[in-house]
Amino acid sequence: MIQKFEFRETDIDGLIEVTPFNVEDIRGCFTKDYSKEVFEANGIHHELEEVFYTTSHKGVIRALHFQRVEQQPKLVRCIYGHVWDVVVDLRKNSRTYKKWIAFDLVEEKHNEILVPAGCAHGYLVLEKSIVSYKCGKKFFGEYDDGILWNDPDLAVKWPLELVGGDKKIILADKDKQLQSFAEFEKKYGGF
Repeated sequence: MIQKFEFRETDIDGLIEVTPFNVEDIRGCFTKDYSKEVFEANGIHHELEEVFYTTSHKGVIRALHFQRVEQQPKLVRCIYGHVWDVVVDLRKNSRTYKKWIAFDLVEEKHNEILVPAGCAHGYLVLEKSIVSYKCGKKFFGEYDDGILWNDPDLAVKWPLELVGGDKKIILADKDKQLQSFAEFEKKYGGF
């Protein structure tokens, strides 16, 4: 079975759900999840500066992260497992400012999302997973920031029942200390 690249725009400007090129046969599959030429032919400009991966246990929430400066557009795909991925628009002049959208990123679907600069990104791990990030800007630790995963102003509806409830959540210490959306607005007023 051959599946060609497909690009689906979402309600948040610049946030695109991508179905990559995929070929399956008796051996398994071959997936091409990025092609500068194909992306540009579809009006999408995403230059790669670095690629990294996270490995996470079921129940991990990797908060709602962003960089204060040198914001990172990123192509995100779950290459092993299953995550419930969330993107929040933090661009003050965007018609969808403060809106969030969630995606099921699943190994078998090979689907991915292109997260634009100026958005926060995070996910809930529904089963042990490896997530790939193909970033258009370098990661700068000194600009690393985020918003609390359970901020009441954003009201993200995390499917916690799929990991055994909120008592089963695994958070890094840094993610427990993140700011509220109100604090983000007061400090930065959006991007």
